[in-house]
Amino acid sequence: MAKPFKVGDHVSWNSEAGRVSGRIIKVHTADVGYKGYTHHASPDEPQYEIKSDKTDHVALHKASALRRLTAK
Repeated sequence: MAKPFKVGDHVSWNSEAGRVSGRIIKVHTADVGYKGYTHHASPDEPQYEIKSDKTDHVALHKASALRRLTAK
């Protein structure tokens, strides 16, 4: 299994607008309500709260939707 993500990791994910990148600002290990939807999370399958690099947009995604970006 891949190393889990942590706060501060730089990641990317697919969105309607194409590939987006941002930093993880919080890791949720229990269900969390966000924008009127319950995002299911557990310690074994957390949801990651990510702030976009280019906008103030915040998204929640599971690890399977994320790709770790390397530091330059």
